[in-house]
Amino acid sequence: MTILRLFTILFIVACTALAWFVLGSALTMRSLDAGQSAAVLSGWGPPLAQKHPTAWYESPGTRDGRRVLRPTASTVNVGLHYAPRQRGLLWYRTYEADFKAEYVFENPTPIPQTIFVQFVLPAETASYNAFSFLLNGKPTSANVTGREPITEAIALEAGGRATLAVAYKTRGLDRWDYGFGEEARVQNFVLHMNADFAEVDFPAGSPTERKRTAAGWDVQWSYADEIGARPIAMAMPNVLNPGPVAARITFFAPVSLVFFFAVLVILCLVKGVNLHPMNFFFLAAGCFAFQLLFAYLVDIIPLHVAFTLSAIVSLVLVGGYLFKVCGPRFARMASLAQFAYMVLFSYSFFFDGLSGLTIAVGAIITLAILMAATARVDWAEKFPRRRATPPPLSHHA
Repeated sequence: MTILRLFTILFIVACTALAWFVLGSALTMRSLDAGQSAAVLSGWGPPLAQKHPTAWYESPGTRDGRRVLRPTASTVNVGLHYAPRQRGLLWYRTYEADFKAEYVFENPTPIPQTIFVQFVLPAETASYNAFSFLLNGKPTSANVTGREPITEAIALEAGGRATLAVAYKTRGLDRWDYGFGEEARVQNFVLHMNADFAEVDFPAGSPTERKRTAAGWDVQWSYADEIGARPIAMAMPNVLNPGPVAARITFFAPVSLVFFFAVLVILCLVKGVNLHPMNFFFLAAGCFAFQLLFAYLVDIIPLHVAFTLSAIVSLVLVGGYLFKVCGPRFARMASLAQFAYMVLFSYSFFFDGLSGLTIAVGAIITLAILMAATARVDWAEKFPRRRATPPPLSHHA
């Protein structure tokens, strides 16, 4: 092994890194396809945010001529069915929502009043089926478009009650919210949610009760008399997106190759194996085949299956080549190093937040292995200095 060969190997690594950068950039561009997002939004609708209903009656003595009423009792039931969809290199966290609720409004005055009850659907661009709006059992006469609030008037005697029953089924994206708007106080409120997924995330107010079920979770928010009640929200479970995962693996592949080639160089020095830079060129190509095949399999077959097949192909290419060049013993050691640095390191990108730790641990372990393997190596012998050849003696006749 000479210094010139080491620089040649580094040049091969740099060229392979450039190829990985081009491949990773292509994956990133494919993952940023805005047309796919628009298609999902058009077919499934946006994130849903249901608002608490409001009511009022005319009161000339107030600033805007209205006295706002809050529900005196609210019972809300919502079922969330998680149904993610894949488009291209991205998964979208789509779901179906089944909403049913009853709200009670009271006339707080000692005289009859006409109460105006208003309910707003969660999104203008969503579609709704099995829709029902009943105020004291009477269907709404309003033209329901989803874009405008539904407002109904009802005459109530002094102390009289009106029950609003609303139901609908719809579909949304990413998260489901329930907000109280500017309501300063919420009384006798219960929201029961049934979610058919195990990974739950509450971006807003935490539930008062939760119970694990065979399909997912039963969650409940109960506010007997809450001042400043926080909004309620459920975020859909995270899904590994093939495009971003493949892009991250590709961009960090040069780090794996540096570790792998460093181990190979030390093995060559210790075992006395003479690998030519052309051998390292073919080995780099075999490692590059891993990410290249993975990049074009992830949008065809499941992510983990694509990763496994791509890893096997690369291991066979590199291991088989070294078996032919150096024999079975060296090939086994090199294949173990490739599996550790190229495969396991890449798999760490399936877990958020572990990539940096994996690089640090891998670097430390690699350093420890190289230090232990080369502790007794005579580096002067492995990298001999070239001595200047003395000029030939001239012979004079």
